[in-house]
Amino acid sequence: MNGTVTLMSTVSTVEVSTKGKWTAKPALKIGGHTIVARGRFIRTAAVHDEFWQERGLENPAALIAELKVDGPKLLNADLFTFAQRVPNTAPTYEYFMEWDNVAGIRLDDPKRWWEHALPQETRKNVRRSVKRGVEVRVAEFNDELLRGIVAINNESPMRQGRPFDHYGKDAEAVRKDYSSFLDRAKFIGAYVQDELVGLAQLIYMRDTATILELLSKSSHYDKRPANALIAKAVEVCAADGLSFLTYGKYTYGNKGTDNPLTEFKRRNGFEEIRVPRYYVPLTLSGRIALACRLHRGALGILPQAAISSLLNLRGMWYRLRLARRPV
Repeated sequence: MNGTVTLMSTVSTVEVSTKGKWTAKPALKIGGHTIVARGRFIRTAAVHDEFWQERGLENPAALIAELKVDGPKLLNADLFTFAQRVPNTAPTYEYFMEWDNVAGIRLDDPKRWWEHALPQETRKNVRRSVKRGVEVRVAEFNDELLRGIVAINNESPMRQGRPFDHYGKDAEAVRKDYSSFLDRAKFIGAYVQDELVGLAQLIYMRDTATILELLSKSSHYDKRPANALIAKAVEVCAADGLSFLTYGKYTYGNKGTDNPLTEFKRRNGFEEIRVPRYYVPLTLSGRIALACRLHRGALGILPQAAISSLLNLRGMWYRLRLARRPV
């Protein structure tokens, strides 16, 4: 298909989960894709839930042509962005491009991943998990699983140094959170006897899968359920004939690799895979923002040292606020 194809757009709304809360946002439906915009000063449009869609954009020129007409007036959008998907990592289009990245595991040789990509300590943790009574298996999405997820969510109001958005939710709220892409989702549970102590939610996208959610109980940290869940996810995806398992980004903006989340992914055998991300200005403000590199946001503009300091201050603030809560 070429860029001369005309796609019709319709105004709509879509529910978006932000910090654990669902809100309706204006959207445009163009050629089977739902487009939403975010940002306060520079508004950037993208395919809704782009990272978890079954397929990437196959005819961006036609969509962009329609978006240039309706995007600024109906979404107040200044830029449009989209990325290529693994394994298609060679730049294909002539739009303004920067390198983005994903954290990925290549599934062509799971044995090589286990023996060479996975550090020895992590292999020990997976074996330790079995010895300490953790059973990891594919789980059915039902009321029993939901009760287990609620128990994990409500273990602590804080995770990774910040308030946990899903703390305090009941089973029906959790059901809604986990119902997205349910037709191509697979759940892997880590159990100690009948207690769910960890969960991985996988979303299948043709020949790849991505981890949408990975949770475990800190009270069972010594049993290393998270390591066991990732190892099982690799096993399941390889058995299903997939080529990649991904888990969000490897690095975020200028945070670099010296942060706990990237280190966790590295220790579990993920590698950084660079993918092209494209930016297309829709307005004069969008062209100016792109020229000044404002589209990168704070994480892409501030130096790594400044980001680390701000994250430490944020963590201190959250801990102080939590300590002041009435018991």
